Amino acid sequence: ASDDTGNRLRFQLELEFVQCLANPNYLNFLAQRGYFKDKAFVNYLKYLLYWKEPEYAKYLKYPQCLHMLELLQYEHFRKELVNAQCAKFIDEQQILHWQHYSRKRMRLQQALAEQQQQNNASVK
Repeated sequence: ASDDTGNRLRFQLELEFVQCLANPNYLNFLAQRGYFKDKAFVNYLKYLLYWKEPEYAKYLKYPQCLHMLELLQYEHFRKELVNAQCAKFIDEQQILHWQHYSRKRMRLQQALAEQQQQNNASVK
């Protein structure tokens, strides 16, 4: 039973940590403190790639963290994150993406609703 508790706790901690990777300001914080130069930490980031598997990914609230996790596998990206401007740029790009995504999604939902109304009207 204590194994189950340990596994559940590890799952929760890793889930929380992986999702923090979606925050470019947090990545900048880690970079400035030298975490990305630590071989053990870099290996840990490689280990965390298991979150890309569907049975784990389904628990993620911020799926963009997987993209960041993927980018963190590259030394060049890890080095760039020391620069606050880099983190700011990523942050801005994420906001732009979400704005575009939500507008696009709203248009798709409207089109779908109109299609359903037309279908209902033609059935009567």
